[in-house]
Amino acid sequence: MRAVILYHPKSEQAGPAENFKREFESRHHGKKIELVSLETVEGSEMAKLYDIVRYPAILVIALDGSLQKLWQDQPWPLMDEVYSYSSAG
Repeated sequence: MRAVILYHPKSEQAGPAENFKREFESRHHGKKIELVSLETVEGSEMAKLYDIVRYPAILVIALDGSLQKLWQDQPWPLMDEVYSYSSAG
């Protein structure tokens, strides 16, 4: 499973998204969460593919590309909740 934060890095979303990533990875050693900018081709395509309209968004994506869980905008989900979805399977 792949965990991703989709966000605008040049906005007020950057600080909270980067802090969430840092805290998540320090709490769950060995588990990564990616930061993907909406200003990149990958980020804009991901937003279209999964029909994301509110940001920041946290996605958990299976190896086959299917969306397992999505949280859009705030409030942020609990880190343990993101971890449980991203570690399933």
